[in-house]
Amino acid sequence: MARTVKRWLVLLVAVSLLLVNSVPAAASPAPYESYNYNYWKEAVPSPDAYLPKQTISGSDLGIGEFKDPGDVNVSPSGQIYILDSGNSRIVVLDAQYKLLRVIEGFMMDGSKESFNTPGGLFVDEEDRVYIADTGNSRVVVLDAEGQLVHTITKPESDILATNFQFQPLKLTVDRVGRVYVVAQGVYEGIMQFDEHGQFIGYVGTNKVERDYGEYIWRMLSTKAQRAQMVLFVPTEFSNVDIDSKGFVYATNIDPGSSEPIKRLNPSGEDVLKRFGYFEVKGDIRFRNNPGPSKLIDVKVLGNGMYSVLDATQNRVFTYDDEGHLLYVYGGKGNQVGTLKTPVAMEQSGDHQLVLDRGKSNLVIYEPTRFGASVNEAVALHYQGEDTEAVHIWKEVLKLNANYDIAYIGIGKSLLMEKKNEEALGYFELGMDRKSYSVAFKRYRREMMKEHFGTFLTLAIALIFMLILVRVAVKWRRRRQIDSEAGLH
Repeated sequence: MARTVKRWLVLLVAVSLLLVNSVPAAASPAPYESYNYNYWKEAVPSPDAYLPKQTISGSDLGIGEFKDPGDVNVSPSGQIYILDSGNSRIVVLDAQYKLLRVIEGFMMDGSKESFNTPGGLFVDEEDRVYIADTGNSRVVVLDAEGQLVHTITKPESDILATNFQFQPLKLTVDRVGRVYVVAQGVYEGIMQFDEHGQFIGYVGTNKVERDYGEYIWRMLSTKAQRAQMVLFVPTEFSNVDIDSKGFVYATNIDPGSSEPIKRLNPSGEDVLKRFGYFEVKGDIRFRNNPGPSKLIDVKVLGNGMYSVLDATQNRVFTYDDEGHLLYVYGGKGNQVGTLKTPVAMEQSGDHQLVLDRGKSNLVIYEPTRFGASVNEAVALHYQGEDTEAVHIWKEVLKLNANYDIAYIGIGKSLLMEKKNEEALGYFELGMDRKSYSVAFKRYRREMMKEHFGTFLTLAIALIFMLILVRVAVKWRRRRQIDSEAGLH
């Protein structure tokens, strides 16, 4: 009875919060629609997690317009590096988005060298700059002063074809200096080089998803017909990033893939957690019917969170370490905050940056109260501070009573505190069946343990009473037989 009452109270609180949220409010200041998906994969409105703060163009910096910008990276020291690919230069800003310097080339063997349509860059903890100089078929490594450290050119290896063309597109670097390169036309995986630029091998490979109907048809076709058919070739990776533990995050450009995001351990195995309601692949219902998400960049945010950039809908999707979709922001358009041709994203402090090639500018987004609260609660949960996260999750529910992850977060905190009965109600509201089963088993065991003594006493008393009744019945029956026999 007590359990039923408490569960109804939890439901009543949720309904009250929902009614508060349903009161008409002022229009969203965002130039795009914010939403999330519920357990039934239905898109439901959501408070804005990030809002556009400002945009920065080359003209704003006084250096002329950006031309086909290709990448952006924030160094550990907080400096922002914009790869202005069309102008073959790197524009460096400070944390307040003020111009520091422009790198247009470097000296090598006594002569001035320039970049040729570079595709990506990365800055390590010592402010060394790694540039994927695509047009020159090399990776250039510069020190903090812009002096050449070394270059990585076409590797010599028995596992590479003799006609292999080394065209690096994107890259990232781990703490010991290993360089991970996404190269054009490479399907075997991400190319890995040691700190001296020597080729080590490949990391990770995208699985080939065969169409078995086409496979059978291929077996029955002529040689000429087979030549016209689609080859079963693995998909190229589109971008990479790395976390503090050395795990490589990578995206691929196959819209039909169910695993377009990977987290690769040192052995190259995908260890990304996918415990959410649906697949970790950006949009799942093709909002406005433009087709599946095409993920072109990934950024590790810390505390298990990561964001991916969708070039189909020009949106950013952010997940926690368990694969739950936290929030979505961005969209197509010409207003400030909407995107035309996004190519890269980064994080600077609590701001998120998206580089828009179509508008030749850098868009700066800042978190709202809702977005900041979600980030804080997820971080506390990741750090094992679930009790501290509860009051943050409750703030989130005041802003969005339909936010399932908040209910689950509170439920997990209650579960850690062994408040199994209360946790049941929150897991039910969050539609977390697995956690609900765990809480129910613990609650059942708790009830059995708590009431076992009483149950055992009642069972013994019942058995004793049954024995007494049986003896009494036998005694009365014997007296009746004796009476009928005239013995009394």
